[in-house]
Amino acid sequence: MYRAAISGIGAYLPTGRMTNEDLKRLISLEDEWIVSRTGIRERRISGVSEATSDLAYLAALDALDDAGILASEIDLILVATETPDHILPPVACQIQRQLGCRPIGAMDVHSTCVGFLSALQIADQYIKAGMHRCILVIGADTLSKLTDYSDPYTSILFGDGAGAVIVSRMKDNDEGKIISTSLHADGEAFEFLYVPGGGSRHPASEEYKSKMVMDGGKIFKAAVKAMTSGAEEILERSGYRIDQVDWFIPHQANERIIDAVARNLHFPEEKVVKTIHNYGNSCSATIPVSFHEAVRDGRIRHGDTILMTAFGAGLVWGAALIKY
Repeated sequence: MYRAAISGIGAYLPTGRMTNEDLKRLISLEDEWIVSRTGIRERRISGVSEATSDLAYLAALDALDDAGILASEIDLILVATETPDHILPPVACQIQRQLGCRPIGAMDVHSTCVGFLSALQIADQYIKAGMHRCILVIGADTLSKLTDYSDPYTSILFGDGAGAVIVSRMKDNDEGKIISTSLHADGEAFEFLYVPGGGSRHPASEEYKSKMVMDGGKIFKAAVKAMTSGAEEILERSGYRIDQVDWFIPHQANERIIDAVARNLHFPEEKVVKTIHNYGNSCSATIPVSFHEAVRDGRIRHGDTILMTAFGAGLVWGAALIKY
């Protein structure tokens, strides 16, 4: 059986920023209140004419450059997103066209904030099965397009961004590898966070709007439990102890969730990668964007063992353990 490794990483964040002071004009919440409850000080916001594929494309270019490969070498494109440019076709098909790839497979993964880990698992399995050698995995979302800025409890959380990795078949002398991945779902928690309108159940209307609705208290408790159990499961399955992990990259939903999960795992705070202060929750992009930032600033180096875990609406959760 072949093994898969991450051979390149990239990211792109929109230039637009929405600070807590900007939000204060819309929802009358103080910066101190928002920071104390979420850890967020600002979030990146895409422009009116800037769509998810625009962010995804630029993140993909960055990842290709980091891997030192051409778009013609890609065998498959996977894009994790909840905010496609259009209901159809997939964003992945747009990326295939923009990159000028040959006619390869391209599909979107619809798994909310666990989308990147879901796509990573798919890529890992395709590589292991010998079907592909080089897969582009992107997590990209423009959640600002689904945010109701009259709702103080959701508008403070969400932002936009894109991150990408190249997943390649390992060579004999490669040190890095994807050690293990896991995914779970519990549909009983479906209505904790959802968008009522815009789908086949309720087309968008005045009654059913295409904006997020969330029960924050229920989501908080479910998230801490799910991310903790996901991380513990992946460590046990892989035969690793928590003290063998160099860096922890959790989904950036809320700093209090991140801190609670780290405490549950008895993981040192200084080894937890956080980007939520500046970027907010960008759904499927948070883990690859955080990964990219920690690599670029020199914290994460080749050979480091990294634990990732996420949860999202559905309720879905997952984890991955990799050696970079």
